[in-house]
Amino acid sequence: MALITFLSDFGYRDHYVAAVKARLLRLAPAVPVMDITHAIEPFNVAQAVHVLGAVFADFPEGTVHLIGVDDHGVGRRGWHAASWRGHYFVAADNGILTLLTDARPDDLVVLPTPAEWPASPTRDVLAPAAAHLAKGGKLTDLGPLSTELYQLLNRQLRLQDHRITGHVVHVDHYGNLVTNITREAIEAVGHGRPCTIHFGREAVRGVARHYQTADPGDAVCVYNSQDRLCIGVNQGHASELLGLHFDSQVDVRFPQE
Repeated sequence: MALITFLSDFGYRDHYVAAVKARLLRLAPAVPVMDITHAIEPFNVAQAVHVLGAVFADFPEGTVHLIGVDDHGVGRRGWHAASWRGHYFVAADNGILTLLTDARPDDLVVLPTPAEWPASPTRDVLAPAAAHLAKGGKLTDLGPLSTELYQLLNRQLRLQDHRITGHVVHVDHYGNLVTNITREAIEAVGHGRPCTIHFGREAVRGVARHYQTADPGDAVCVYNSQDRLCIGVNQGHASELLGLHFDSQVDVRFPQE
């Protein structure tokens, strides 16, 4: 038996999460289900990809990731199950799988569409597929192999000799701004040179070891556990205080030698 993780935009006020878990309990009572979060903003595919991408590889290979975000999908394109990097994913065809895998899942199948469009695709289509995989069923038992996915593109870094341009890809619970700029990119372009990070009207020199190296109320830049560059305010909400949000531009600049 494998593990099922559950990520959704269902929130915590209603019965929606419990209804999906009840279905999983009936279909696979011995399979543990672990919640990642149900606080994804409604229909926010980019946020879902960031949160799942940050944690899925920490679970054992063979884990099934049930994604109930924007589960009716784009234009009723349907639903998929996929394998990638030793894990399984079930989701609507709304761009989540292309963003997560850079459009290259190892295998992809189309899940059958019910005769009547389901009121809750996560409960009625995705949960049964997840239970099947968690109990050891084959991916190809769920539907025909396919290569057709709704395409969304991840934002790409712009790398120059003395500058990296990226964007905010997530604002976390504390208001910290997570960017798509990686430690690897900074080290590759910087070649050991000091850097200055520019965002909005502010600039911070260098990357600190942790947020508390700055005085309370001051901006600071750190690497998170995924080695992404993050902008925070010690004991403050960086997004609100700095006026930066999802997709805000961030520049890392190096001195010209």
